[in-house]
Amino acid sequence: MPAGEVLRNHWPTITIAVTAVAIAAAAMVMLSNMPPRRIVMATGPAGGTYDEFGRQYRDVLARDGVEVKLVPTPGSVENLAMLRDPRAGIDFALALGGAADAEDIAQLSSLGTMFYEPLWWLRRRETTAVGVDGLRGRRISIGPEGSGTRKLGLELIRLAGIAQQVELLDLGPVAAGEKLRAGEIDVVFITGAWDSQSMQRLLTDERIALSGYPRADALVALYPYLNKVVVPRSTINFAKDEPPSDVVLVAAKTSLVVRKDLHPAIQYLLLNAAVEIHSHANIFHRSNQFPAPEAVDIPLSNEALRFYKSGLPMLHDYFPFWMSSLIGKLIILLIPILGVLYPMTRLLPRMYDWAMRSRIARLYGELRFLEDELASTRNTGGDTRDMVARLDRLEEQANHLRIPATYASMLYLLRNHIDLVRAGLSRPADKPVKGVVAGPQ
Repeated sequence: MPAGEVLRNHWPTITIAVTAVAIAAAAMVMLSNMPPRRIVMATGPAGGTYDEFGRQYRDVLARDGVEVKLVPTPGSVENLAMLRDPRAGIDFALALGGAADAEDIAQLSSLGTMFYEPLWWLRRRETTAVGVDGLRGRRISIGPEGSGTRKLGLELIRLAGIAQQVELLDLGPVAAGEKLRAGEIDVVFITGAWDSQSMQRLLTDERIALSGYPRADALVALYPYLNKVVVPRSTINFAKDEPPSDVVLVAAKTSLVVRKDLHPAIQYLLLNAAVEIHSHANIFHRSNQFPAPEAVDIPLSNEALRFYKSGLPMLHDYFPFWMSSLIGKLIILLIPILGVLYPMTRLLPRMYDWAMRSRIARLYGELRFLEDELASTRNTGGDTRDMVARLDRLEEQANHLRIPATYASMLYLLRNHIDLVRAGLSRPADKPVKGVVAGPQ
């Protein structure tokens, strides 16, 4: 069977087959853009709040088959710097509000705020002096270089005008707590979530007392990323009435920050994990207040905006993470393909029919022109040998024309008309044959 007839008779099947091959090829390309199975989180100092939450993210994402590697860092400032640097290989991190700069805003995205992180002001219990005056001449830990604690602590000490009257130490949270208990330092400024184990160990230690910020309202007014929070009386130890009165603190909101190019499916997984980890209530916020669609200093990603508006994509409710990601991509691919496939099954056969008819119609046009020229030549008594040669060539083209059997009747009719014109060449000049060529019907 000629190839043209095969195409004509099986055009819908061939169209669908070609489309299926195209879909398979596109699916293979999409597989190369599937979500990674391993991501890296910059945490913070070992034993600190971010380190604790990092372990929780690792455990939650492991249930979806995603391995999370934890990289200890000094804190928020270093976390953001590593996220900006593609060579560092960091995908996401927690960062204290106010720690970002212009470069972070341009290159990173936020998944929202996760919890309040107060700047805790801890002192040895035997130290009776409180407030700014109580800091003068003291040895104070304000966190290591690269931490959000240090950046915020330095700003507050500068604002108080006592930078030259204190000894500042760059200790991590574990070392700072140990030295404060041992009496080797006087004051520790440290950031951390109320319900983190590291903070609870410090707050419940009988050798350590909590101080507050008498001018917290002024600090919140001067630094918009700060919030005023209160540790109510007796919440640290109800039996021992600790603290003996309400303690007013300033706190920044901590954001979950990602690289802008982090795969959307991974961002949804992180947001879903954040709900599980951070949505419970504590003394500073009500249940389900966090995670929240707030951009403290880094804009929210498009995925975060969609998540807070509509939740997880529907497929995540019915399929495992990897399968839902693949199905979602295939749906996006299939919609435009199916939109093109249906018109193709109707339009392309018509185009093919037009193409086959036009091949015969072209020869009919030449035959009709030759017939008119023959009539004119015979009327003037001219030589018809050239026209005979042209008619022979036209007949040869018709004999060698390959078209499907569906169009064979048109080809036979063309050959019949050629024979009629040839017969007209042998008739006397006073008996012309005209109008025998009507073209394909």
